Amino acid sequence: MGKQTLSGRGETLPHPEGKPKESSDTKKKLSANKLQLKTLNDLGQLDVPSDVSDIHCLSIIGQIEGHMVLPPQNKTTKYEHIIPQLVAIEQNPHIKGLLVVLNTVGGDVEAGLALAEMIRSLSKPSVSLVLGGGHSIGVPIAASSCYSFITDTATMTLHPIRLTGLVISVPQTYEYLEKMQDRVVKFVANNSGMTEVRFRQLMYNTGELARDIGTVLVGKDAVKEGLIDEVGGLGKAITKLNELIKEGE
Repeated sequence: MGKQTLSGRGETLPHPEGKPKESSDTKKKLSANKLQLKTLNDLGQLDVPSDVSDIHCLSIIGQIEGHMVLPPQNKTTKYEHIIPQLVAIEQNPHIKGLLVVLNTVGGDVEAGLALAEMIRSLSKPSVSLVLGGGHSIGVPIAASSCYSFITDTATMTLHPIRLTGLVISVPQTYEYLEKMQDRVVKFVANNSGMTEVRFRQLMYNTGELARDIGTVLVGKDAVKEGLIDEVGGLGKAITKLNELIKEGE
């Protein structure tokens, strides 16, 4: 039981209500401290802007993890975590638009193509922004939005689909790979300004990559080829998305 100390004496009396109750200010401070610690653990910083926005930012960072679990040292984006977010964006009436930020080396082809299909089929406007890199299966994800941006220094690598691990060397395996490649090529051609013929030309280029075939497009080159709509950064991407939101109202 809590105790009270009499002023001017060493005597103590039992507190009439047991332990002293925490004030509302103390509770608020404790709650704020717990929230700061959670934010620090999740995001690596103590505070983030708290302004309510009608734009949802979806980041696709590192390697896209699909049906196979990648090693723990790999920085990954798990597609089973992204799909529920896209469903929630579609259903939430308070979210008016989607900003997709990409800095990915690629990853699981079917998982990446599934994400691209979901972004493309959203009823709400979307804008993608390629920062650093949008390689391999990141290309169709970048092209899946209503409008796309790439920074001056960002790159996009176009190359054929590859398999790792045990491969059965039979005609059916190569036919399956060709069909999968066709899906990616057709998706990019249907959702960007690049034709299937040009995409395949760049994809099978043999003079640019040291240990592989393909092409690296840097910033303006991606726009020139019609793969990305415009060179720009975060400010332009947000402005464009707000314009698309207003047009849809």
